[in-house]
Amino acid sequence: MSFHFKGSTQVSVIMPPSFPWILLLALSFLALMLQKSEGQFEEWCIADEQTPDDELQRAMDWACGKGGADCSKIQLNQPCYMPNTIRDHASYAFNNYYQKFKHRGATCYFNSAALITDLDPSQHSCKFEYLT
Repeated sequence: MSFHFKGSTQVSVIMPPSFPWILLLALSFLALMLQKSEGQFEEWCIADEQTPDDELQRAMDWACGKGGADCSKIQLNQPCYMPNTIRDHASYAFNNYYQKFKHRGATCYFNSAALITDLDPSQHSCKFEYLT
């Protein structure tokens, strides 16, 4: 491989035959790390806007009860109480459950009441967890 620099002589560099593959692998790894650091792989679990409130309530009751989600932040006078809607509270509960248990095989299904988003649903003082 040769390089020509303006105003200087030619410089030759001998590369091993595997060099292109090593370079490609290194560049792929770098691109992957840059994507991850920009949040492209972050996922949150939120309530589906098309799900009726009574279904969201049942799913949230399960998540906060038997499911094991920490729903303390959606209680009165806590950072995620407002906006005080079933949909917002369910989104917080679903995400807390999902983040807490996703590495043990948990899903963001909740009987079709929830979906995955790559947009951070945090609002004001209410921060939705994202665990790697």
